[in-house]
Amino acid sequence: MADLSSRNPDWWRQAVVYQVYPRSFADADGDGLGDLKGVAQRLNHLATLGVDALWLSPFYPSELADGGYDVADHRSVDPRLGTIDDFAALVAEAHRLGLKVVVDIVPNHTSHLHPWFQEALRAAPGSPARDRYVFRPGRGAHGELPPTDWQSVFGGSAWRRTPDGEWYLHLFAPEQPDLNWDNEEVRADFRTTLRFWSDRGVDGFRIDVAHGLAKDLTEPLRDVGGIGATGEESLLRVPPGSHPYWDRDEVHEIYRDWRKVFDAYSPPRTAVAEAWVPGARRALYARPDELGQAFNFEFLETGWSAEELRQVITGELATAHAAGASATWVLSNHDVVRHASRLMLPPGTDPGAWLLSGGNAPAIDTAAGLRRARAATLLMLALPGSSYLYQGEELGLPEVADLPTEVLQDPIWEQTGHVRKGRDGCRVPLPWTSTGPSYGFGPGGAWLPQPASFASHAVEAQAGTEGSTLELYRTALRLRRKLLAGETLTWTPEAPAGVLDFTRCEAWRCVTNLTGEPVPLPPGEVLLSSTPLTDAGALPPDTTVWLG
Repeated sequence: MADLSSRNPDWWRQAVVYQVYPRSFADADGDGLGDLKGVAQRLNHLATLGVDALWLSPFYPSELADGGYDVADHRSVDPRLGTIDDFAALVAEAHRLGLKVVVDIVPNHTSHLHPWFQEALRAAPGSPARDRYVFRPGRGAHGELPPTDWQSVFGGSAWRRTPDGEWYLHLFAPEQPDLNWDNEEVRADFRTTLRFWSDRGVDGFRIDVAHGLAKDLTEPLRDVGGIGATGEESLLRVPPGSHPYWDRDEVHEIYRDWRKVFDAYSPPRTAVAEAWVPGARRALYARPDELGQAFNFEFLETGWSAEELRQVITGELATAHAAGASATWVLSNHDVVRHASRLMLPPGTDPGAWLLSGGNAPAIDTAAGLRRARAATLLMLALPGSSYLYQGEELGLPEVADLPTEVLQDPIWEQTGHVRKGRDGCRVPLPWTSTGPSYGFGPGGAWLPQPASFASHAVEAQAGTEGSTLELYRTALRLRRKLLAGETLTWTPEAPAGVLDFTRCEAWRCVTNLTGEPVPLPPGEVLLSSTPLTDAGALPPDTTVWLG
């Protein structure tokens, strides 16, 4: 557990941060939806696990057009999830347990139910109310065509027409209109939001779509044409910083302004960018005078290959060092297939197509997937920098790929015409007990159905059970806290092909066997192994060992 009196401003540099998706963590009132009281009641689980901080995904008022990322009020709590007093109680309990609190900030867009957007819809074209967003007349003889060819991340045009004939921009769902960050009122309002939560004890912020705020709104707006509409691939086809709406150079002015807000507190508030950009560009967001840290998604996206993982690890450490930041590592989150399943997909498999098949094409070996996930976790936790865990991975939860289509909640399913199943499979509520209508998630049912296999994954089933995934995480995090030193590693030059082998500060060695055969176990005291070592001289396949 973290030191309760710690005011170390660098606590985040090698922290372990646990992501809580509030609607799926714990339900205190029995309505089937997780809530803040439920989170507060289960915080001892995080303290016992040994993490340094919890990151709360959005808990703001929302109609859930995008899982809570369509925010109707950035300075309030969704009544279904609780009240501002419930939030205060949660922060107080977290701090009592020695846990820092990080919250999501969603600055690229609001909900269409936000008072500002409702005012904009009632206002005339060209009005100050509409200038807070991106409204434009359409093309064509009667304005019947979208202003540009920009595409939504969720599919289709990024423009939606209003009854008076103008169009508004939504890079995500139509219920998520993009804000105009050229508007000073927008900038001032978010400074107020950052202070609002900081004043209530929040220790840091995760910035959603950090690379999307600044846009080239000079007239005439330009099409993206052949460079592609979404994703990092489109950024690689244009000069850095020049895409019409992703990763523009002007966005860094916004974060330098935010840093002044963060640094006005003692200790300074921390921040981490969700920026889907190439590594060299990602370093800009992590500079000390901006957000300070940025997610490294290359690690998550890399397959089970020693050579590829080594390249990504080496690259991320260099990128973070260049920015004066620490590296970040993540294997699962609320947007991707859980790594206990994903790491078993053959190279080249489209996770979206696999989900559409209900997890049957190809079928995967869940036991082998858990074995590989445990090895990947010990590898990640040994790396210099911060590790971000996603709720339930400490239980070894697989992706629930076979959710019936009639229960899906993710808007991607409808917005893509049933082409992409979406992210519900990693958002299924957690199992706390082995029995009950929702395995202890709440006194009633759950907003997404849980498979029967969750009974054996439950916290109750694993706590105190030698060899369980939960106990592996607890032991690893306890050891990690004792072993941490420095922010560098040294690769072992004589490591066999298919093996990752490095040392931290000459005292802590991590070896991962990514081959299909046992390899010789290096000398040293075995501190922890992701799977049992049945042969004292061999490291089994898909296994990570820590040596002292």
